[in-house]
Amino acid sequence: MIEALRDDEIVNSVGGRFRFTALVQHRVRELMGGSRPLVERAGRSDIEIAIAEIVEGKIAIDTTPAEGTEADADATA
Repeated sequence: MIEALRDDEIVNSVGGRFRFTALVQHRVRELMGGSRPLVERAGRSDIEIAIAEIVEGKIAIDTTPAEGTEADADATA
């Protein structure tokens, strides 16, 4: 599964290496906290599960600004 990361297409589809890493880290924390995987575990580690979920398009980064953020204040001003 990690071999899939050799192609930058997956990393770029999320918005770059930083966002990809942040998404993997966040999802691994959720899995360690008890969240159910969105793909078959099949003996894979939490990191491999998170990457598989990204590759299969099951998870993505939400880029909409949260309510009450500075971006919202600028939009209403």
